[in-house]
Amino acid sequence: MASASKNEAQPQPKRHNDGAADLERVTDYVEEVEGSSEGVEDLVGQLMTSRNQKAAEKAERERQLAKVTISKEDVAVIVSEMEVTKAVAERTLRVHDGNIVAALTALVNS
Repeated sequence: MASASKNEAQPQPKRHNDGAADLERVTDYVEEVEGSSEGVEDLVGQLMTSRNQKAAEKAERERQLAKVTISKEDVAVIVSEMEVTKAVAERTLRVHDGNIVAALTALVNS
């Protein structure tokens, strides 16, 4: 009996079995992250499509503005009166279809 009480008094060495569970959690996480990358690729594709569409719209708007005829005198008046660059004066006139009154009003209000 003395030997039985001796075994009960000594604690049993602990085994570390949690390592397998920890490894399983890590591999589950990695699988989740890898699975979610497919959605990211779709979002990146949509973003690129949207960016290309906006660039095409901007280029089309610039082509439309380039077709608007403006007079040199109107540009000179806006440059001298509003103290803006020639490029700003031309752009403002083109945006307002060559209407100097609307262009001046827009520059005053901006």
